[in-house]
Amino acid sequence: MSEESRSQVREIDIGSEMRTSFMDYAMSIIVSRALPDVRDGLKPVHRRILYAMSELGMSPDKPYKKSARIVGEVIGKYHPHGDSAVYETMVRMAQDFSLRYMLVDGHGNFGSIDGDAAAAMRYTEARLSKIAMEMLRDINKETIDFVPNYDGEEQEPAVLPARFPNLLVNGLSGIAVGMATNIPPHNLTEVINGVQQLIENPDVTPLDLMQSIKGPDFPTGGFIMGREGIKHAYTTGRGSVTMRARATIEETGGKARIIVHELPYQVVKARLIEKIAELVREKKIDGITDLRDESDRNGMRIVIELRRDVNPNVVLNNLYKQTAMQSNFGIIMLALVNGEPKVLNLRDMLYHYLQHQKEVIRRRTEFDLRKAEARAHILEGLRIALDHLDEVITLIRSSRTTEDAREGLINRFGLSFEQAQAILDMRLQRLTGLEREKIEEEYAELLKKIAEYKAILADEQLVLNIISEELNEIKEKFGDERRSEITIGEESIEDEDLIPQSEVVITISHTGYIKRLPVTTYRSQRRGGKGVIGMDTKDNDFVEHLFVTNTHHYLMFFTNKGKVYRLKAYEIPDLSRTARGTPIINLIQIEQGETVNAVIPVESFESDKYLFFATKNGLVKKTPLEDYSNIRKGGLIAITLREDDDLIGVRLTDGNQSIIMGTKQGMSIHFPEQDVRPMGRGATGVKGIHLDDHDVVIDMDVVQEDNSVLIVTSKGYGKRTPVEEYRMQSRGGKGIKTLNVTSKNGPVVGLKVVREDEDLMVITALGTIIRTSMSGISMMGRNTQGVKLINIRDEDEVSTVARVEKNEDQPETEEDGETPDITAEE
Repeated sequence: MSEESRSQVREIDIGSEMRTSFMDYAMSIIVSRALPDVRDGLKPVHRRILYAMSELGMSPDKPYKKSARIVGEVIGKYHPHGDSAVYETMVRMAQDFSLRYMLVDGHGNFGSIDGDAAAAMRYTEARLSKIAMEMLRDINKETIDFVPNYDGEEQEPAVLPARFPNLLVNGLSGIAVGMATNIPPHNLTEVINGVQQLIENPDVTPLDLMQSIKGPDFPTGGFIMGREGIKHAYTTGRGSVTMRARATIEETGGKARIIVHELPYQVVKARLIEKIAELVREKKIDGITDLRDESDRNGMRIVIELRRDVNPNVVLNNLYKQTAMQSNFGIIMLALVNGEPKVLNLRDMLYHYLQHQKEVIRRRTEFDLRKAEARAHILEGLRIALDHLDEVITLIRSSRTTEDAREGLINRFGLSFEQAQAILDMRLQRLTGLEREKIEEEYAELLKKIAEYKAILADEQLVLNIISEELNEIKEKFGDERRSEITIGEESIEDEDLIPQSEVVITISHTGYIKRLPVTTYRSQRRGGKGVIGMDTKDNDFVEHLFVTNTHHYLMFFTNKGKVYRLKAYEIPDLSRTARGTPIINLIQIEQGETVNAVIPVESFESDKYLFFATKNGLVKKTPLEDYSNIRKGGLIAITLREDDDLIGVRLTDGNQSIIMGTKQGMSIHFPEQDVRPMGRGATGVKGIHLDDHDVVIDMDVVQEDNSVLIVTSKGYGKRTPVEEYRMQSRGGKGIKTLNVTSKNGPVVGLKVVREDEDLMVITALGTIIRTSMSGISMMGRNTQGVKLINIRDEDEVSTVARVEKNEDQPETEEDGETPDITAEE
């Protein structure tokens, strides 16, 4: 490398260069593409589309032109980016469900609220809308600055005059580098009233402005729930409003149906209908019998037919809760102020718009003044010529050339070059008496205008009066009623407000189907009755949990991964007596690989109740129930598990009971609950039983008086043993034998504390199920092998055992003939 070349090489720090270059890139995105200008509320692409259409003469009184022509003009002269980006922007400006006041008048297929895309730009046509002309008005009167386009061959506006506050009126969303804006649309009349309120009182506050500007006004209508979110957004620049569909309930022929007339902003109707159908199919929403879209050119109409026995208010509330019929709009009022992004409150936005309008009026007035003065100057020359008409004619006739005539006029009458040229250009008809009068009238009128223009430039109040008058004109011409109704009161309506408190039965099947039934379903029967079927289960399924609770009580679902989820009982679908139920996984957000292995119903999170946990590796934990009072929708860590450990059981206790745990190799331990001190929700726990190598805990239960301990093995053997044979020990020991495990009976798969009036369900790995009465299982000592409960094939083994309510779906055979009482599971 030569010395000269070496001298041209600069060493730079790459970290510093990366920071500088990325900041330059980020600012380019922020200023040139993603964020709107606070003055006209437009991004560069919107501004360029409107200006290009104006330059093409595509005003509302002219014929439509092909969209492809417009897109070509925009990308060729002003916006050197993809044609699809330009066309999609123009399409949105022509959609009545996207913009509150459309800036483009589209002709052809410009998409629909069903999510249909617009036709290709070679098929559609467009022109400027009437209100868009107000955005461009006076642009040729030097009211705004022009800047060179991307290649320097054209000039484009840096901002539009914007005769109305478009940033608030139509809103805008955009994502830049490290920041985003999301400004909702508003009602034109209200926003203009807000500007006038600011004109009258420059010290007005955002809260004062809410007297004029009630809140966002979405093009799709609907409801806005409460004013707190609006208030926060208007005062801080950030907030969130809850939008809700407008729906009515109609009664026809004894049946109810829900009619949806308006949707929240940016909700796609077709996707919403698909979502409702999916929820009905998955039985997450019950009671809907038919779903139709009867929308036409007269308006939206989604018809939701309901079953006779359902409360339509509850169904509607569930639709609001589980679908986009209720959505949130996160407001971020961020815009460019003098080229810098700033988060603005409501007053700031109107203030900067008003300052822009002052500048527009001032520059327009200066332009008109210059024009008037120039014209008055010409008229003064014409008046002089008319006063000395004969002399002027003689001078012109005697001149050899035009230049000589012009010089003669300038020297003889003291005229300017422009005045002399105007006299030479004057037509003979202007010499008539009538034309002379017109010149005098025009001159007098111009003098008045010049005085008026000078007065405006000298008095800011006159400028504000003009702004107010012109805004009033726009309000009169384009103003309309609000479409979005703002409700007064709470932000949302809870389901509990619509659901009465009543006793219900919750059933959960072995494979995870859950449903809710009125407690009256399980009615008392006389002697000889056949009982009732509690759930239409499949061949490989059965009801594993059945308990009575109140519709407003909580159900806590614990999974093998140590997480807990919570639902109110009324959130469980209320299905028919013979329905299979809804999969639990459709009601709670459990993750892949998680299975629910314990369900605890509670009325409230009392301080004197505890949850007792046991894990596969022998750890136990006791935590106050009140620690679980705030469970998020996505679940909560109930116990912190070590690697390769699983939660195998959870029980609700009063703190003074005793616990029994059983292991795969036939060991068990029975210890008082007081041996485990209460600890926090995130704790791992302490050792409950000392395990031998390759042994694991398979079950845990709370010991009850006069009950027995049931043991079942993998090869179908089992037995019952009196609780008294399990002496109380201290936790953490190896325990005592509960069953003699041999190759004949196989390892232990289940340990339950049972009553004689229960049934036992035994399920094998290949899906065989046997149900037997608990009283028919032999009572035997601890250190025995048990007796055969089920004959299974060599390649099969018992996988699960469960205790169930006796004769739950069997014909009644006892002498009294009444169905057993339903009680909450212990």
